Amino acid sequence: MENMNLSKHISGQFTAELDDIRNRVLAMGGLVERQLEQAIDALSALDAELAQRVIDGDHKVNGMEVSIDEECTRIIAKRQPAASDLRLIIAISKTIADLERIGDACVRIAKAALDKRLNNQQPLLVSIENMGRHATRMLHATLDALARMDADTALELHKEDAKLDREYEGIIRQLMTYMMEDPRSIPDVLDVLWAARAVERVGDRCKNICEYIIYYVKGKDVRHTSYEDMEKDMKG
Repeated sequence: MENMNLSKHISGQFTAELDDIRNRVLAMGGLVERQLEQAIDALSALDAELAQRVIDGDHKVNGMEVSIDEECTRIIAKRQPAASDLRLIIAISKTIADLERIGDACVRIAKAALDKRLNNQQPLLVSIENMGRHATRMLHATLDALARMDADTALELHKEDAKLDREYEGIIRQLMTYMMEDPRSIPDVLDVLWAARAVERVGDRCKNICEYIIYYVKGKDVRHTSYEDMEKDMKG
């Protein structure tokens, strides 16, 4: 009877630890989502004060990644989880790395907002703002799918990155036109280019997180897999 009680106690502790790291990764996601919203707002309005807040807040994202990663390592060493529990920890460990990189992208966008020369590039800034709002919606939906471990939604969101890529390609064409028409605009346009590239990378990171959700739920690694093959795997 004592052994049964001990096993139940240990199992309860383990469940609490898993719940804790799930809550912490969602809190990190919420912080990163706010960082992205503020970075896009800062770039749209060329708000230097807001941009600086985003830059200064990046250390919080980095700190959360380190602490959650350390906890994942501790749980693996102490609990030696198997099957779905191990997949959950691996998925969380990979997710926080991508969230941290989204945080880096937010800093890159915010730094572009500090360049007052961009006052002359309003049409380009509008294009990036639209793309940035799209990326923010994608991140929000991805985090929602992560909270629910919803593989079907994750699969649908995986396709969304292609739409974001097309928006990015459209902005690149605009940038090329500006540079050809006025070579003096090249330094300003390059700042816009790096900001657009940072937004595009947010979509890539969301796509990665969707793959981790599918990995956890289905037990299949779908990285480097076409959408059609992923769909087949989901049904298999």
